[in-house]
Amino acid sequence: MKAAYITECGPASNIQFGDIDAPVARGTEVLVRVGAVSLNPVDTYIRNGANYWELPQPFVVGCDLAGTVEAIGDEVTRFKVGERVWGTNQGLLGKQGTFAEFCAVEQDELYATPSNVSDNDAAACSLVGVTAHLGLFRDAQLQAGETIFVHGGTGGVGAMVLQMAKRCGATVITTAGNEEKAARCRELGADVVINYNTEDELEAILAAAPDGVDVFWETLREPNLEGIISVMKEYGRIVIMAGRDARPEFPVGPFYVKCLKLMGFVMFKANDEALRACADDINQWLSDGSLKANISQVLPMSEAAAAHQMQEDSTLNQSGGTAGKIVLTPS
Repeated sequence: MKAAYITECGPASNIQFGDIDAPVARGTEVLVRVGAVSLNPVDTYIRNGANYWELPQPFVVGCDLAGTVEAIGDEVTRFKVGERVWGTNQGLLGKQGTFAEFCAVEQDELYATPSNVSDNDAAACSLVGVTAHLGLFRDAQLQAGETIFVHGGTGGVGAMVLQMAKRCGATVITTAGNEEKAARCRELGADVVINYNTEDELEAILAAAPDGVDVFWETLREPNLEGIISVMKEYGRIVIMAGRDARPEFPVGPFYVKCLKLMGFVMFKANDEALRACADDINQWLSDGSLKANISQVLPMSEAAAAHQMQEDSTLNQSGGTAGKIVLTPS
């Protein structure tokens, strides 16, 4: 089968596209004929070698996929050949990734794709949708009538947080770097969009929410905790899901006086039950149109190396060049 893979960690140029052996579904595994995959910042970190686990060789890159069941292992009970599925959490913890024509996935890590949802949209909402759902509802316990701030409303996770928060009845404040991205944020439901290139972010947050925000969702890798705490309402919740190497100063005094909560998480440590609860809601919302995939471009899988470089430039190098998800397809 054709696949995008590496034989050693390093820059995006290490990604090769060519023939490797196709996997076989064994036991509780499902063999998926891949229709679409999407790219996440974590994919670039793993490719660079910033992980804690040994990678298979060769290592197929990628976490997300959507496609059709090609074959099933003899212990599979949840899916049949020909059914459409999507999933995430591949390419992590030593598992093979998804950027290939076929991928063998544990049945409990796959979810049925609604009939009116495309593979491109399902793949684009996989990791980022589950991440947003876990952080908003399991951890921050966002409620209707509350106010949330999230950095980067056109980013992968940011666009999901924005839409899910609006759907539950919250007021959403977000940021964008130009008017085109700001307009997209408003299309997705943002109540207030702050241009981080022309406005003072903290002042603008307090102008929009004078009493502070109930939830602050940080997507930046270097959080300004003192600034964040200054715009929080009492009993507010701060969600951190990026910045593994960050070591910021922590202003204990104003934090505890406001009775705040600070929570960090990575989605791949959630159990199957929690992930399935996320997937059920995501499927419902995609199907009824209240959640929309935010895709910036669709590329052939053969351009995986170029896609990785674009993603890396946008996140690590902060070029802001991608306004949404990069989706890749086998053909």
